[in-house]
Amino acid sequence: MAFTAKDVAALRAKTGCGMMDCKKALSQADGDTDKAIDFLREKGLAAATKKAGRIAAEGIAYAVLNDAGTSGVVIEVNAETDFVAKNAEFRNFVKMCADTVLASSPADVDALLQCKAAGSDKTVDAILKEKILKIGENIKVRRFRKLGGVVGAYNHADGKIGVLTKFETAPEIAAKPEFKEYAKNVCMQIAAIVPEYLDESSVPANVVEHEKEILKQQVLESGKPEAIASKIVEGRLHKFYKEVCLVDQAYIKDDKLSIKQYTAQVSKQLGGEIRIADFARFEKGEGLEKRQENFAEEIKNLVK
Repeated sequence: MAFTAKDVAALRAKTGCGMMDCKKALSQADGDTDKAIDFLREKGLAAATKKAGRIAAEGIAYAVLNDAGTSGVVIEVNAETDFVAKNAEFRNFVKMCADTVLASSPADVDALLQCKAAGSDKTVDAILKEKILKIGENIKVRRFRKLGGVVGAYNHADGKIGVLTKFETAPEIAAKPEFKEYAKNVCMQIAAIVPEYLDESSVPANVVEHEKEILKQQVLESGKPEAIASKIVEGRLHKFYKEVCLVDQAYIKDDKLSIKQYTAQVSKQLGGEIRIADFARFEKGEGLEKRQENFAEEIKNLVK
């Protein structure tokens, strides 16, 4: 598979490696970007890279809880321009969508569009079409996630990132101001450090095996004998978990503690067990790799 100068530049942006290294990697990988990243990592030239591509879509990622704090929703709605994303009418539409998910628990976006909108006798789809006509831009409800139980929410950078986190703890613990502060801190951690998984058991076996193979090649490239490679790999795998698993990450407000240790500390202070059970982090445009000049056209295609 052939590759272009743009492919080389994109690989450089993802890995931080030099142009010549990126060109060589793409040659070795026959133009396959993922294989080229593996090649660069095996050579020790690149660190692990996030799967999300360049973020170019406009819109809002928004997280909200119900009044009791027993249910929460994080949702992403896209628009064509940043101007519309900041428009009060667009933001009210996003909030209405989130409130509808809280009230009706639709299975997916298609089901949400057919729901009667919160505070209205019209469907979400009907209101969406009205907004498109009135605002003059295409708008798309892209995704949402709902979590129930004891839930915390956090919104960052005026709609750039929305985070929802589910906890398991007693109601009397969840009602305490100290717990609410703790929940906010965990949500902020997720917004800032971007964990991919909750804990080690959440990491799929194929992901672990792939990482082990990369680490093994790194060890062998460094000249270490194969006989001790597996022990070194196991040690380095712990470092991988600290990067991608929420509970193993260093706490951003006190890097002497992991999130697991911070949680245990708060549990002890409040006199009851706390466990992080699940989380969802939406970043607007995440994974939508768009050329800016074609973005309006591609959003139209998404809406169709």
